[in-house]
Amino acid sequence: MTKKSSSGSDTTTELLFKLVWLGAIVYGVGFFLYYAYEIRLQAIKEFGPVIHEFDPYFNWRATQYLYDNGAKKFFTWFDHMVWYPLGRPVGTTIYPGMQFTAVFIKRYIVGNNMSLNDVCCYIPAWFGTIATFLVGCIAYEASLPTNTGGNIFGTLLDALRGKYTTFESKSSARIFGLHSPAVECAIFAMGFMSVVPAHLMRSVGGGYDNESVAVTAMTLTFFLWMRSLRNQDKYSYLFGLLAGVAYFNMVAAWGGYIFVLNLIGAHAAFLVLLGRFTEKIYLSYTLFYVVGTSLAIQVPVVGWSPLKSLEQMAPCAVFLGYQVLQYCEIQRKKQKMSRMEAWKFRVKVFVGTLAAVTFLVVLLTPKSYFGPISSRVRGLFLPHTKTGNPLVDSVAEHQAASNQAYWQYLHILCLFAPMGLLMVLFRFSDSAGFLLVYAMAAYFFSHKMVRLILLTAPIASVLAGIAVGRIVAWSVTLFLFEANGDEVAEEPIEPKASDDNKAKSDGKKKKKEKKQSSNEVFSGVTAIRDAFAVASKSPEGKVVKIIAAIIMLVSLYKQASSFTNYSWMLSRSLSNPSIILKGQTHDGTVITVDDYREAYWWLRDNTPKDARIMAWWDYGYQITGIANRTTIADGNTWNHEHIALLGKALTGSVEEGYQIARHLADYVLIWAGGGGDDLAKSPHLARIANSVYRDHCPGDVTCRAFGFVDQQGTPSKMMEKSFLYALHGHRLKPGVLVDPEKFEPVYRSKYGKVRIYKILGVSRSSKKWVEENRECDAGGWFCPGKYPPGLKKILEKKKDFAQLEDFNRGVSDEQYQKEYFENLNNPALAKKRAEMMQKETAGNEGAERKEFKPKTLSDDEKIEIYSTWEDTEATTLMWRLVTSNAITELQSWLEKDPGAAWMRSADGRGPMWWAFESKNQDVVTMLMKMGVPHNDKDKLGLSPVDILKE
Repeated sequence: MTKKSSSGSDTTTELLFKLVWLGAIVYGVGFFLYYAYEIRLQAIKEFGPVIHEFDPYFNWRATQYLYDNGAKKFFTWFDHMVWYPLGRPVGTTIYPGMQFTAVFIKRYIVGNNMSLNDVCCYIPAWFGTIATFLVGCIAYEASLPTNTGGNIFGTLLDALRGKYTTFESKSSARIFGLHSPAVECAIFAMGFMSVVPAHLMRSVGGGYDNESVAVTAMTLTFFLWMRSLRNQDKYSYLFGLLAGVAYFNMVAAWGGYIFVLNLIGAHAAFLVLLGRFTEKIYLSYTLFYVVGTSLAIQVPVVGWSPLKSLEQMAPCAVFLGYQVLQYCEIQRKKQKMSRMEAWKFRVKVFVGTLAAVTFLVVLLTPKSYFGPISSRVRGLFLPHTKTGNPLVDSVAEHQAASNQAYWQYLHILCLFAPMGLLMVLFRFSDSAGFLLVYAMAAYFFSHKMVRLILLTAPIASVLAGIAVGRIVAWSVTLFLFEANGDEVAEEPIEPKASDDNKAKSDGKKKKKEKKQSSNEVFSGVTAIRDAFAVASKSPEGKVVKIIAAIIMLVSLYKQASSFTNYSWMLSRSLSNPSIILKGQTHDGTVITVDDYREAYWWLRDNTPKDARIMAWWDYGYQITGIANRTTIADGNTWNHEHIALLGKALTGSVEEGYQIARHLADYVLIWAGGGGDDLAKSPHLARIANSVYRDHCPGDVTCRAFGFVDQQGTPSKMMEKSFLYALHGHRLKPGVLVDPEKFEPVYRSKYGKVRIYKILGVSRSSKKWVEENRECDAGGWFCPGKYPPGLKKILEKKKDFAQLEDFNRGVSDEQYQKEYFENLNNPALAKKRAEMMQKETAGNEGAERKEFKPKTLSDDEKIEIYSTWEDTEATTLMWRLVTSNAITELQSWLEKDPGAAWMRSADGRGPMWWAFESKNQDVVTMLMKMGVPHNDKDKLGLSPVDILKE
């Protein structure tokens, strides 16, 4: 905006205004960055520098090891204190970016002024503040006048007509090199990002998790990628190289780098579809991909996966496509091809390239070159919310997001972000177009997995900042100029011709275009806009605009205040470290519950250094990080079968669990005390165990027989007899006592949250065997352990879990997956079947099957049931029992409900038809004994006997 008046501008006044504006900008940036830092320190101020949750304790332990031993030993660190007896090669299975960052800060920035623990606790707050600033940079880049000269609709029309749109832009106020309203958009984007709960949940002090650093690396990569596409900047593509370096930082920090890579690849492909492919865009993406991929493969956990993993093939395909396109462009210019000739040449080249790539894929696929899509990623594209892997499905943050979740973590950004997106569509450019792709991708993936709402925080803040920033800048402009009778004029910036069209524009200029430009297509809209602009400059129009500006500013202020208060309130709960709790006694006294750490400290101080602790995998990181003791499993969850063995020990019978535990552990740690304790989550443990040990819950893939039978917490028979139930309820529940010859209670925390038992009769020979039978590779550091012989009989019963993505291994378990999804989609049917199995098991313990003696029905009852044809859950269950020859279950059902033998589905068929169809003589005999006829007709006129003859 350029201020004009009849008498000219006063130099002193203009300078004063610029200084005031600059001061307001600096204050705004400083205020929001300070706000971002303060809101993330609540946990540290209340609880001190304490590491939160579970995973951060592994990150802390790995950081300490790196600090003490250096990078070389870190990358050859095989940790035998975890995943006992197998161990884990930590250095090659970890994203080490955060650990290296913490060690660098400790050694070269803070030195002895802070402990390594304190550095780790403060890193989320530091990097959360940096991410806030970078989000402002993204909003600034997207709002620059050089990047807001087009609109998406005109660009699409030009692309369809084969024209390249040269975006024109209008000038804005440029004060000390800064543009308005771009600066206002940046400041408000920072303001939103500083407190938005979607980012706070992974960046509060003490939350030393990968995402706290990775979001900063992600936003830096996105900013540099957008900067490399800046319009009217000939050498901006060099920022593509810097984007590749920033992407390397992202790769080293978090497995979510796949999202970043695919998002930039999708944007690059989107630009081609819009007809925006130019040499600058080609150089930007090529530099990004080559530099980024070359550095990414240096990270041990990543290796060559960017060129092998199916999850990363799309960006690779875009890179190859860019090379082909650039080759075609070079040849087009060199041979001065017409448009039709150029298209024919492109088709030939692409067909040849596609044939070569197809041949290469066919050649490499049988050799297991391509890596599979993981369960978590596959779950993002499935129509249901489950992956087929009970271990993945048991994690709450892997569930689909609800509308309530979006409002909880984004609040008013749910309203402002769509407004900003509309503004971007009408102020479009190559750079700003990235926001459109980002918004669509972030919403899609976060809708599939609630944890990924984190990815929406930057884009929602940017879009909301653009919307609010433009509104505020427009309103302030009205007050400063039009209220004083001055006019606000905008002067066009002369657009620069693109590199591809520069020669044409310099040499051959036509007097008239035969084809309409995209602006002419929207000439009607432009005319309406111009008419509105003229009307708004009238005295009445100015008054209306000022009133509208006042209303909008007041409304924005109220909304911002409400959002700020909400964010601070929610940040208190997000800042709870979970390992320390605040509670109230019956008299209202506020207490600090520190049971978990006190239990780990007890283990550290009262058990031998080589003690092995059995606990569910959730607590493994905390036990090794605080107690410094060996654990059976932890949150890395790399070995499904091993976790299933742990689940079998905990949810199996006391004797079975003991026989497993005595070969693997010295102590058992149980989370008790209600809430989300071990007993509450135990149905998931049983389900995971059953995915490998199919005899755990025979005939019931989702293990519905293990759990609570009512809302009062009454355990099922299977749960009541379990190893976990006995240790959880020892002397707390009526009649529940542990066997004193197997277990010794040694610790119960102050508020009953943790119980620890010493295992009696531990197999010392198994412990010694594990230590003496580790197999090391030629390098001498990779030394995985093996299970002791004492577990041989149990391990022989396991069936390695075949996930849906294991196509390269040539294995599958279609029947398990089918039944798993059927039970999840129809829990009532699964529960009914489980109850029947449980009753049958309870009724037949220690005795043979009783003689089949069903109750008798009257003829009227038989006719009423037999004449009703409909598909129900009962008919589905009956069909499954008959065709699977589940005689015991079927007999139990018919003794209880003899009418089930007479039911018929919508096609007129019933148990007798299905028995003949499956040639199940036992079921036929059972049904005939009950008087069920075998000569009646179904809907197609076929009797059970007719089906047998077919």
